[in-house]
Amino acid sequence: MNHCDPAELREPYDGTPLCRSELSSHPMEQFHTWFTQAHTSGLAEPNAMVLSTIDPTGAPRARTVLMKGYDHAGLRFFTNYRSRKGRSLEDDPRACVVFPWHAIRRQVMISGSVERLTDRENDEYFARRPRGSQLGAWASERQSAPVADRAGLDGLYARFAEVWPPGVEIPRPAYWGGFRLVPREVEFWQGRSDRMHDRFRYLLAAGAASDGDWVIDRLSP
Repeated sequence: MNHCDPAELREPYDGTPLCRSELSSHPMEQFHTWFTQAHTSGLAEPNAMVLSTIDPTGAPRARTVLMKGYDHAGLRFFTNYRSRKGRSLEDDPRACVVFPWHAIRRQVMISGSVERLTDRENDEYFARRPRGSQLGAWASERQSAPVADRAGLDGLYARFAEVWPPGVEIPRPAYWGGFRLVPREVEFWQGRSDRMHDRFRYLLAAGAASDGDWVIDRLSP
């Protein structure tokens, strides 16, 4: 088998230094600064994050999802509650996400607990989605379950498109909604040359709420 050798794939990490004096006191304020910079840099889908959960057998599982909002309370993302990740989060409400902003030599990791969003929050976001995505939520009711073929999926989509033709409001499925990841630990990683990266970790003080006191440590690369 002829292929390139992954061990020989190297890129220089010549990112801007990250200093302790530059960090915000709250991790989500620092996240806001970095997310804004990632967006203005032209990075494709800066809101794409790798979400890791724990399934009922105790095994980890990861996939890419889109972050759809954030504030001091945490990150918001949406899914089918009956999907594999939805069931995993209901069974064990712990999760970790990574924003892999390789093009700008940065990475953010956030871990903590998850909680369901309210029906009002879910309805407000669902109403903002493109019509095609709303129909897709109905057509993928059995998300993560095996399907016979693509034709069956397309048939479901077409059926729901007839139920709610253009101009008719599409309701949110009861099984579709969002989660909030409430941070307990946040790490900001800035790539530097010779593998001497800058890493800073925020840890929430014991017993504190997400807007409470955070301890900031520099980590060895």
